Amino acid sequence: MLTREENELLTRVVGDAPMGQIMRRHWQPICLLEEVPDPDGTPVQARVMGEDLVVFRDTDGNVGVMDEYCPHRGASLVLGRNEEGGLRCLYHGWKMDVRGRITEMVSEPPNSRMMDAIKHKAYPVKEWAGFIWAYMGPENDVPEFQPPAWAPTADVKLAVAKVLLPCNWAQVLEGAIDSAHSSSLHSSDMVPAEVNSAKATGSVWLRPSTDKAPRMQVERTSYGFRYAAIRIPTYGADVNDYVRSTVFVAPATALIPPNNLYNVANINVPIDDENTAFYFIAWGHPDNVPSTQDWRVFLRQTVGVDLDERYRPLRNKENRFWQDREAMKAGNFTGITGFPNQDVAMWVTMGPIANRSRDKLGSSDMAVVAFRKRMLAAIREFEEQGTAIGTLDQAIPRDVCAFQAMVAKSADWREHPVRYVWEAVEEVNDASVAPSYAVGKDA
Repeated sequence: MLTREENELLTRVVGDAPMGQIMRRHWQPICLLEEVPDPDGTPVQARVMGEDLVVFRDTDGNVGVMDEYCPHRGASLVLGRNEEGGLRCLYHGWKMDVRGRITEMVSEPPNSRMMDAIKHKAYPVKEWAGFIWAYMGPENDVPEFQPPAWAPTADVKLAVAKVLLPCNWAQVLEGAIDSAHSSSLHSSDMVPAEVNSAKATGSVWLRPSTDKAPRMQVERTSYGFRYAAIRIPTYGADVNDYVRSTVFVAPATALIPPNNLYNVANINVPIDDENTAFYFIAWGHPDNVPSTQDWRVFLRQTVGVDLDERYRPLRNKENRFWQDREAMKAGNFTGITGFPNQDVAMWVTMGPIANRSRDKLGSSDMAVVAFRKRMLAAIREFEEQGTAIGTLDQAIPRDVCAFQAMVAKSADWREHPVRYVWEAVEEVNDASVAPSYAVGKDA
């Protein structure tokens, strides 16, 4: 458990909070490319670490990420006119380009020098892997954008589901790195089977183990940590362990053990102290990764069906997350469709910020404990030395990835050779489990 003071340090990100300042030393996803597809299109509102932002694509296709509120009198630029190379405030016609430079002040005299003296807050921007990224740290020390571990090259295909959650980023992250819960919470969707490795179908993910109480081992690293959940396999248990190794990439990314077809990750972006933008990602070879539409159907995270037009879930605590008790009686463990929705129900019902001083932790919580200790230590290092975890020479090496495998009992999982999943469908050993993401199938 944590003290209340430690919990505050871990969870708070707004303003001068040290955790938020660490996050600002990393490039942050602001929104999806799909939200700002067209030059001179509708501006988008975003909120990251307590800052209200406006995102827009100008006439030439350049993207701007700026303070939402006009520097003149504070009206929202989300309502502004996106035209002729800039965003124009409706109130008095001030116009700003993607760099925050004031290009027109139609309400001021032609000889006014105000335009040269004022610059609106705008952040450096990068488009990569289906996201708009921005660097929100010190403007005099902007690091070069480095592709994330879940989109290392431009030829990687991604499918992304986005959902805005009414809870703190840390409890979402703790759920992502907690391998033990999947054997219970997701047991109707991640099904034990007589297979030699994790397999993906269009309706379930198959696993070669019935073991609900994995042994946990953690390896601390400069960028966070990697750990193994070690289970008894469904066959070959006399010589092998079934190992699922997750990678925590500070401050808020999890590389989740893959299946046979594609890799899995999530990134959690704090909207503020009590809200989080959760992105769940499948990535890998273009032949294997489902389309974004099919991925969202599979996860039950489709806009207009499961989410409103602003990516907010229609399932909530008041409607019991659409839980089906009859399905539970028939054998479904949770009665909640879409395994991310099962996670969401757990995270949200903890409250806006989970009270970790009340936790009663066991051996299966080793990764959660490691996360808390690692990030509290990172805060101390940042306050004492100014170094943000996972940056510069502490960044994750390109050869580190999550994995799942049968590992000989005599071997050390830390030394097991791994690479991210990258084979075309015809090269996958078991073609019978190639994905067939069909609308209407229960996940």
